[in-house]
Amino acid sequence: MFIDKLITTFDAGLRTVLASAYATRPRPDTLIEEATLDDNSKNHAAALMRINHVGEVCAQALYSGQALTSKSPHIVSALKHAALEETDHLAWCEARISELGGRKSWLNPLWYAGSFTLGAAAGALDDQWNLGFLAETEKQVSEHLKNHLQQLSIDDIKTRTIIEQMQKDEAAHAQEARALGASELPAPVKAGMKIASKMMTSTAYYI
Repeated sequence: MFIDKLITTFDAGLRTVLASAYATRPRPDTLIEEATLDDNSKNHAAALMRINHVGEVCAQALYSGQALTSKSPHIVSALKHAALEETDHLAWCEARISELGGRKSWLNPLWYAGSFTLGAAAGALDDQWNLGFLAETEKQVSEHLKNHLQQLSIDDIKTRTIIEQMQKDEAAHAQEARALGASELPAPVKAGMKIASKMMTSTAYYI
């Protein structure tokens, strides 16, 4: 029943925003020793990981919204698979932020609400457009992660290793969406997504 899905979705949202995430996979940097970083490098890395954490909060919200309104079982299955790996990312980012002496974004409830609304709207579209939205989201996230790798200290191998694994997972999710028949989104939609993403990352770096 839809009301049961709604309750489950609401509970998942509360857990994402208010509780600590638990990973099903070990952190990819587990066997890597912590490097000695200066304060500027640590603070910058913590801020970048806060952005990545916000990105994972948004991903959970997007996929929950899409899964709630999508009527296609195979798309819902793909979304749930992606969300499970994104939960790993959420946990890894949160732990790394703490190790670097940082904090999560104070605006996570706002990020979640906005992304969930967007995801629910996308999920109500036909299968190809819904998958296209998923593929484009993952593509843009992967681009952000690539940019973060270029900004991090070369000595911060732990943070770099986490981001590299996240990047691989995002690429796999995008590929899966395309394999399921994702449509290419119109250029104005892609541009709008990039503008919204830029606003989010610029704000999350500080707040």
